[in-house]
Amino acid sequence: MKIPMKKLKLIIQYFCTHTNGRFFGKTKLMKLFYFLDFGHVKKYGSPITYDKYVNMEHGPIPSIIMGLVNSVSDEESLLSDTIYIDRSENQGIHKIKCYEKFIDDDEKYFSKSELELLKQVARKYKDSNKDKIEKDSHNEAPWKCTKFLQEIPYALASKDKDCRVDKEEIELMIRIVNG
Repeated sequence: MKIPMKKLKLIIQYFCTHTNGRFFGKTKLMKLFYFLDFGHVKKYGSPITYDKYVNMEHGPIPSIIMGLVNSVSDEESLLSDTIYIDRSENQGIHKIKCYEKFIDDDEKYFSKSELELLKQVARKYKDSNKDKIEKDSHNEAPWKCTKFLQEIPYALASKDKDCRVDKEEIELMIRIVNG
């Protein structure tokens, strides 16, 4: 993952602030990150977080981000000052809650293209439950073209019809960033 922790926290805050909290659990958050990263890849050839995505039963998950979210109950978690998991409601979903809202001044941490995708993904899935966003992720080539527990290469985004860049451009961008 190649994203400053401050920016990662702000992405989570953005999704907390701009999506329906009733449906905002871990599964939905992981899919929002997927659509954010792979949406940016499809438009501009590079992801935002550079996290490693893995094919899981409920769709692609960003492995490092998932680990950080799963560790929130630990006092020393890197996200414990940003989010908490609300287990009070007995609805089968552990809701993610933010301590602070995303504010307009936070936009300065994002490029124009990142902010555009952040807003687009939040708008599209604002009122979606985990089943809807999971189904959408299962219709994407990167999930379809990999097997359970297999890493999902960003270049597979080029197989989706809405991708504006080709596989070679995506692979080049990833190589440049990874050194």
